[in-house]
Amino acid sequence: MSTQTTNVLVFSHRPEVREAIITAVGHRPAPDLGRLRYIEAGTVADVLSEVDAGNADLVILDGEAQPTGGMGVSRQLKNEIAQCPPVIVAVRRKDDRWLATWSLADAVLVHPLDPLAAAETVAEVLRTQGKPVPA
Repeated sequence: MSTQTTNVLVFSHRPEVREAIITAVGHRPAPDLGRLRYIEAGTVADVLSEVDAGNADLVILDGEAQPTGGMGVSRQLKNEIAQCPPVIVAVRRKDDRWLATWSLADAVLVHPLDPLAAAETVAEVLRTQGKPVPA
């Protein structure tokens, strides 16, 4: 079991969406992973600042955020940050999953968020794309 803490940046212009994502994923998505520490961002500038500073091990973006959606932010991060952390985009409709491919996201969550699926998705991304997770 890991005792390492993973910093997860959650972006949405709406605090209730950030809260829904954090609640669905939880603070320990799997027994073999360490605890998650959340950093909330309400603006794209906040996201860019935190990622540029190396403060995020994983980024979860609201695809419906305004004025700039998470898909555009994901694409920007993947194209501009050399050591970009893995990115998950949360979309409102299952049919929007294809847009996450365009956005270069590593995974997709679909609203309404299922806590089991959300935790499983985050755990899988951290295991395969994130920083090494000591067991």
